[in-house]
Order: sequence, then structure tokens, then C-alpha cells
Amino acid sequence: MIRDSLAKFFKVDSLISNLTGYVETRVELLKIEAKEEISKQASNAIVYGAMVFLFALVLIFFSVAIALVIGEEIGNFAGFSIVAGFYLIGGIVILVNREKLIRSIEKKIALKLKKKNA
Repeated sequence: MIRDSLAKFFKVDSLISNLTGYVETRVELLKIEAKEEISKQASNAIVYGAMVFLFALVLIFFSVAIALVIGEEIGNFAGFSIVAGFYLIGGIVILVNREKLIRSIEKKIALKLKKKNA
């Protein structure tokens, strides 16, 4: 009896009910925000993936065209070898500078994430 009257006096029941409602609402809000972020990142990944795919196709066809033009002048094998050598040199440059490139990309991603969170 005293416990019931104290609970009514301090309105513990309504406080617990409000707190439970707040926690449930907060959890639902976090779920909605997570779904929005996932959908945004997935759509970005799809768009960037399509862009990379199309750029790769353009690069491949452009490389074949250049190799054929060079091949008409000095021989097909030499034309394709020169184009392949160009890509080999580019790959070696990236390989040598990979640590610097990784740090640069990490900084840009961290900056983008800080801007998004702020």
C-alpha cells in the first residue's frame, strides 16, 4: 500500500512508460537512419560501378585502336606490345608509389566522413 502510494506520488509508472517509449522510438530512428545510409551507399556503389565499367570499356577499345594504328606502321605484334608496355610502366609507377597513394586516398575518405558526420 505504501509502495503503491509512493509509486503514484513519484509517478514512477509513467516515467518507466515514457522511458520505454523513448528507447523504442530511438531504436526505430536508428534503424531508419541505417537503412537510409545503406541505400545511399548502395546507390553510390552502383553508379560508380557503372562508371568504372564504362570507362574500362572505353579504355580497352581505345587501347586496341591505338595498338592497331601503331601496328599498321610497324607490325601488329609491335603495336600491341608497345601499348602493353605503356600499361606495364603505368602499373610499375603505381606499384612504386602505392604507399603514398594509399595514404592520400585514406585522408580523402576520412575528410569526407568527417564532413558527413558534422
